[in-house]
Amino acid sequence: MDLTFEKRWRDLLKHMEQRFGAPVDLNGLIFLVGVQELGQHAREFKKDEKVNLMHIGICVLLLPYGYYRELGRDADGWPHFERARDLPPLTDKEQERLMKEALLDYFEG
Repeated sequence: MDLTFEKRWRDLLKHMEQRFGAPVDLNGLIFLVGVQELGQHAREFKKDEKVNLMHIGICVLLLPYGYYRELGRDADGWPHFERARDLPPLTDKEQERLMKEALLDYFEG
């Protein structure tokens, strides 16, 4: 187990919990990235918009790894992406680790 990585992850969760006044998890942080990258005012999102925000978050987080590239924004300001290359086959644990690393890079960078 990588104790330094685990401490960084716990510190990020703690910081975000203090910032938002509620516990956060991996999916919550991915959603937050999507909302932040959308760049629209805070508002209630419909169910399909929430799914799209999760997709935006994942794409943005995996951009630096070369898995996605941004195509631009549509008329409503929503960013669009395309897959640049396939992810290697990953176990659930490896996929979780990749997303955690990407979130740490995003929020610490």
